Amino acid sequence: MKYVLSLCILLQVFAATGQKKKQTKILNPQEKLENTIAELAKINENQVINWRRHLHQYPELSNREVKTMAYIAENLKDLDVTIETGMAYTGVVAVLNTGKPGPVIGLRADMDGLPVRERVNLPFASKEETEYLGQKVGIMHACGHDSHVAILMGTAKILSAMKNDLKGKIVFVFQPAEEGAPTGEEGGAALMIKQGLIDKYGIEVMYGLHISSVTDVGTITYKPMGLMAAADQFSIKIKGKQVHGSKPWSGVDPIVAAAQVIMGLQTIISRQTDLTNEAAVITVGKISGGVRNNIIPEEVEMIGTIRTLDTSMQKIIHEKIKWTAEKIAESSGATAEVKIQIGYPVTYNNPQLTSKMLPSLEKAAGEDNVRVIKASTGAEDFSFYAQKVPGLFFFLGGKPKNIDTIDASQHHTPDFYIDESGFIVGMKALAQLVIDTK
Repeated sequence: MKYVLSLCILLQVFAATGQKKKQTKILNPQEKLENTIAELAKINENQVINWRRHLHQYPELSNREVKTMAYIAENLKDLDVTIETGMAYTGVVAVLNTGKPGPVIGLRADMDGLPVRERVNLPFASKEETEYLGQKVGIMHACGHDSHVAILMGTAKILSAMKNDLKGKIVFVFQPAEEGAPTGEEGGAALMIKQGLIDKYGIEVMYGLHISSVTDVGTITYKPMGLMAAADQFSIKIKGKQVHGSKPWSGVDPIVAAAQVIMGLQTIISRQTDLTNEAAVITVGKISGGVRNNIIPEEVEMIGTIRTLDTSMQKIIHEKIKWTAEKIAESSGATAEVKIQIGYPVTYNNPQLTSKMLPSLEKAAGEDNVRVIKASTGAEDFSFYAQKVPGLFFFLGGKPKNIDTIDASQHHTPDFYIDESGFIVGMKALAQLVIDTK
């Protein structure tokens, strides 16, 4: 009798255990969608890497992304999307309409390369060349925009395959000229908005990512509110009096005055700006003047960038640049003509949206691989979209894990390099944000 009773108890335990195992395998609809995203991201990973390598090999500068535009449109044509080309000159907008009521979600990737000659030894390294500001330069995707495009194309493929499980519309925005339009031209996010992107497609929320060559591959970093700085441009012309190089006392040397102005600009940041409030940067990126070793020229011009994370600091720094340049030039007997061009605003992550969608990023990368960071003095024209609709912009790690951060290649340099194994996390993150947006 005892043996029979024991056997019955064992059978009940086994039955209960088996039932428990069956129950753990039952997934709710949301979990099924998450699994589908993960499976499709893995399936499409090699295709996305191939797309990225093609784009990397054939980069184009801002507002000149004609071949890039055609390549994107060609590779999206078999998806269940409508495609518009030519917005903001070379942009591509693809729309996935589920036919069911729901949010209209914008996903954005930038397309343009930089006037940088590649130094990385890759079989798909860029050999492209062009003329930029009167100089012959190489062209390189030295900021990862090729990765952004490929990841968004892969995301479009994933979500198109999941159309029956989705609601609303997804607008895939492939944007030109994030690095800035050529002189005298409009471009980038500002031009896409001006031409009606937000209103025409009814976009209600915008998401975007940026690869990071100094953050571990497979990780995601973000920050609520101000993530990246406002970026403004300045030009300063120092005008002196041309004279023979052997008799500088007979003229006014604008080169020496320019050198003093450059040092003076740096004291605006180091001695006149409260950096405990927010970071700020003034950088002179180019200086030109003179044609011969023994002639002091009449004029020197310098151009540069201003980065600020606070609008009141931004205004004060602009005023001090003008005042500093003019007074230093005057002390040398020269004059200074200062022009400041307002550029990108602060890239602002809507705090409510960021908090709401943080679990989506954690699902894509794993909770331990998502962390908050301090603001960056880099800039992004995604900021224009975030002025119009709630936006969330985040960084996707691309640094190989066997390389220390201090040794990692920086953005906008000839040695810029990323680990492509993180693309799968990028696709999962964008797709997850879409299915979790209500």
